[in-house]
Amino acid sequence: MEKITLVKEIYIQAFKNWKSYILENYFKIFSWLCFTLIALAAYALIYRVSTGFSFGNF
Repeated sequence: MEKITLVKEIYIQAFKNWKSYILENYFKIFSWLCFTLIALAAYALIYRVSTGFSFGNF
């Protein structure tokens, strides 16, 4: 547990004064893009499973 707390403190200290506007917005856009792509992949998988797609042809 002590190691997790130490890693958390190092992470907080590393990004405490990080005020680059371009990088900050880049990471926000990147995280939303990743979330959208993961949601799209989950939707496609659920759609295929619900319509009875045969996954045996791999």
